[in-house]
Amino acid sequence: MMLLPQLSNLLFLAQETSAPAEDTNATETTGLLDVILSGGITGALILVVLLALSFLAAYLVFDQVMTLRRQEILPDGLSEAVRQALLTGNLADADAACRRKPSVLGVVLLSGLTEIDYGWREVEKATEDALAEQSARLMRRIEYLSVIGNIAPMVGLLGTVTGMIFAFQQVAATSGAAGAGDLAEGIYQALVTTVGGLIVAIPSLAAYAVSRNRVDTLIADVAYQAQHALIPIKRRPSAPPAARRK
Repeated sequence: MMLLPQLSNLLFLAQETSAPAEDTNATETTGLLDVILSGGITGALILVVLLALSFLAAYLVFDQVMTLRRQEILPDGLSEAVRQALLTGNLADADAACRRKPSVLGVVLLSGLTEIDYGWREVEKATEDALAEQSARLMRRIEYLSVIGNIAPMVGLLGTVTGMIFAFQQVAATSGAAGAGDLAEGIYQALVTTVGGLIVAIPSLAAYAVSRNRVDTLIADVAYQAQHALIPIKRRPSAPPAARRK
């Protein structure tokens, strides 16, 4: 008869020890969908916005990789071809060489060639204006990466604030009797959205810095090669005032 109380005690202890194991298994089954839906509708919408920003940033990075190739900005042999054509006085060949290889350098050289009848000063000014315009065009595409890098943390911060509001709302609704489990959902939402915003922002800002430096380097090379190609114009005499008025 003494064995019955002992067996009941053992069964009770076994049930108590098996409960945490079941909770552990339930915790291990938490997946990506559970993480996304952990913050409710608000948290899910914020994560969807961050996901859209990440796809847009990835597209912009791919676009910059394809656009900022050296061959697309500075075609091989274009500068020397224009220089040789100008040395021989063949303006038509210089113009044709630029049009055969459409690029940033080609646009800058064409802008200078259109002012060749007005002397070196006008040619130099035209190339500088074209360089500034092309640089601004390239930078305009890169600026979107900077915008995403600055917006993403703010979106994550919005999720942080709404999550904390939800957590303290639970405290207020229960008159301070809310436990850790009641507060965990709001805090979880705050942490998930914050991490999501940083994951999107850090690569975007890094890509922006790299692309901006790449543009600066390529534009400096364009300026040097354009100067080298158009320098024969500087040795030509300027057009007389009467020709300029025409």
